[in-house]
Amino acid sequence: MRVVVVGAGVAGLVTAIELAERGASVEVLERGARLGERACAWAAGGMIAPWCEAETGEEEAARLGPEALGWWPRQIAEISVEGTLVVASRRDQAELTRFSRRTDHFEWADAARLGELEPDLAGRFDRALFFPEEAHVDPRAALPALQRRLEALGGSVRFGVSADPDEIDAKAVVDCRGFGARETLKDLRGVRGEMVMLRTEEISLKRPIRLLHPRIALYVIPRADHVFMVGATAMESASRAKISARSAVELINGAYALHPAFGEAEVVETCAEVRPSFPDNLPRVLREGRVVRVNGLYRNGFLLSPTFGRLAADAVFELESGREADRQRLAS
Repeated sequence: MRVVVVGAGVAGLVTAIELAERGASVEVLERGARLGERACAWAAGGMIAPWCEAETGEEEAARLGPEALGWWPRQIAEISVEGTLVVASRRDQAELTRFSRRTDHFEWADAARLGELEPDLAGRFDRALFFPEEAHVDPRAALPALQRRLEALGGSVRFGVSADPDEIDAKAVVDCRGFGARETLKDLRGVRGEMVMLRTEEISLKRPIRLLHPRIALYVIPRADHVFMVGATAMESASRAKISARSAVELINGAYALHPAFGEAEVVETCAEVRPSFPDNLPRVLREGRVVRVNGLYRNGFLLSPTFGRLAADAVFELESGREADRQRLAS
């Protein structure tokens, strides 16, 4: 069974792997010249944090997200399972309490425990919430690893190809174009997110740290080579303009509030991307004839793509099962 997947972002690659594991012959078509060139996943946090995300009111994250905690380690080695820490300054302790009431799968960590988990944060916060089961990946390592996994299963990725899913000649097509599908999915909207990459050797972190503040919810995620991703804003905008000065200042100030060493860090990169979302902020798998569409992953691409990739593969093989049933009826 030949299946074409359009889009080599995290949703497209995960779906392609799900299909290939079930025996489909899979080709991924990507309009960008290289992996990540046109994918919002390239600028994502890569957090696989179902319970932290549930705090924002996205119940689907807590209900479906834990599937990803099993999926990612099975597929790639480029994953860190070190948990997530949530902290707040002394004057913002009410924010930490509020956060705890809206989620679970955590333990309270006092100052001593926090210092054991992250020595460079010792003495800076009185207490924290620790989510030990959560994980994270670096998207810029994870996407190539997904491509290698797909190729090991016999699939392939072809770059520099702009394709209309409805015009492709294949038994089944999966549309994973994200915001690029907005002309087909009329209720799809863009949510702009911005981030800053900082480099400093003055601090070391093992896991994502979320800093709570009444005005901005900030996370700092360790990457390789002493680099830290600091994000993220969320604005109702489809603009791909460069990051605003105000956002950059707020993100860097937030990192400085976490640890003063970030005040002297090198600014390696700033980035803004548009994430696809439906009005209810929930992802969807839609089947229209032989085309299956996966979209609306919003802020949770790495968290929810394993679930929705599986559901998309289910839809593809249900389509093929329906064809076989039709052939059997005709033969009889």
